[in-house]
Parts: sequence; structure tokens; C-alpha cells
Amino acid sequence: MPPAFCADANAAAHTFVDVLDDEVEIGGDDGHHLVRVRRLREGEPVTAADGAGAWRPYVVAATGRRDLRLQASGPVAVEPELAPRLTIAFAVTKGVKPELVVQKVTELGADEIVPVRTRRSVARWEGTSGGTATQRLRRVAREAAAQCHRARLPVVGAPVDLASLAGRPGLVVAERNGDLVADLADPPGREWVLVTGPEGGFEPGEREVLGDPVCLALGPHVLRAETAAVAGAAALAGRRRLR
Repeated sequence: MPPAFCADANAAAHTFVDVLDDEVEIGGDDGHHLVRVRRLREGEPVTAADGAGAWRPYVVAATGRRDLRLQASGPVAVEPELAPRLTIAFAVTKGVKPELVVQKVTELGADEIVPVRTRRSVARWEGTSGGTATQRLRRVAREAAAQCHRARLPVVGAPVDLASLAGRPGLVVAERNGDLVADLADPPGREWVLVTGPEGGFEPGEREVLGDPVCLALGPHVLRAETAAVAGAAALAGRRRLR
């Protein structure tokens, strides 16, 4: 039997619920999106997941103006995990770029996403603004996970300082003169923690706080901060296998 990935169900849409009961009512923003934006109709196949790996196939049993009712069409399944675990720690930047990073690395299967403050970070995300930004990124991750039909929601952490990543097993820093992804050894602790810098790279002396981690080459050119995070996530995602 093939792996029970949620995306294998070829459903018309995917959503997240608290409990995978035989009947599920979907309202609020999710219900509005499924009914008014996706325009789901009775009888269409849908999948729902609990965000922790369990998922179930459903069909649309009834629709309202902003809500719908789902009827289970199969048993609960558990999506396989991939190894190594993948954490993306990216330098925060201004504008919509953090949202783009979170969206794309969620689609690529990142298990954890950590915004990082560096000396060149324009966006500081401290205090109340930091909490608001973190909640916004978690919403983006949830929407991206629904779009790509994954059963596990990534953990989106609050912003941290670069120095807090020092000493983490499996640390990988994206640099122009790093190693090819095919040459990277399997990480200790079965996790990669990819660190990407801000626009213009790390300031002199800043990078040294991380010690002597493995370096990953992303090509000979200067990449935008969001490009580096997505490219690095894609490179490492291609090395992952079923746990």
C-alpha cells in the first residue's frame, strides 16, 4: 500500500479541524473560503486534518452561505513523517517577504520556521509588534498547508536572536562557498536547521557566533534573503526520506 499522504487523496480542497469526527461542521473563515472562494458543492471530495498528522477523507454533505457540513468517506489515516526533520531559520526583512518565505517553505514541507533577528534586519519585531507578526505568519503557514494538502502544520516560532541558534545540532548555514547538498552528511539528531541571512548577508563578525557549522552552497550569485531561504529549503527537502 502506498504511503498515506493526504495529498494522495486528490481532493478538491483541504482544511483543518480540531476533531476528525464522522460529521464535521466548517464555519468561520474556513467555511467562507470553501463555500464562497473555492465554491465547493455537495458530493465533492474534501480532506481534513488535525494539524498533527492525522487526516480523513470527506465529501461535502451540505453547504450554507458561509459554512458547510462534511461527511466522512473513509477512515482516519496518519501521514508519514519525513527525515531528517527540517527547520528553516531565516532573517526577518521588511514588507511582505517574511510571509512569502513562510508560505513557500511550508509548501516544501518545513517542520519548523524560525524568524531570526540580525544586525541588518530592518524589521525588529519586538514586543507587541513581534507577537502580532508571529500570529500573522502562523496564519500564512496554515493557509499554505491547506493549499498544499499537508496534514501537519509547521511550528512557527517567535523571532529570536541569531546567537540563540548557536550549538544546535544539525546547524547548516547557507553561503555561496558552501558544500553541495549531495555532499552533506546526515545531521546529528536527525534534524537540519538551515540558517539564512538578511539582505547583504551577515555583517562582519556576526556569522562567527554560530561557531563552525556545515555550510550549504546555493549557487555563485547574490540571492535575495527570501530566495535564499526558499532555495535552501528546496535543496534540503530533496534529501529527505520517509522516517
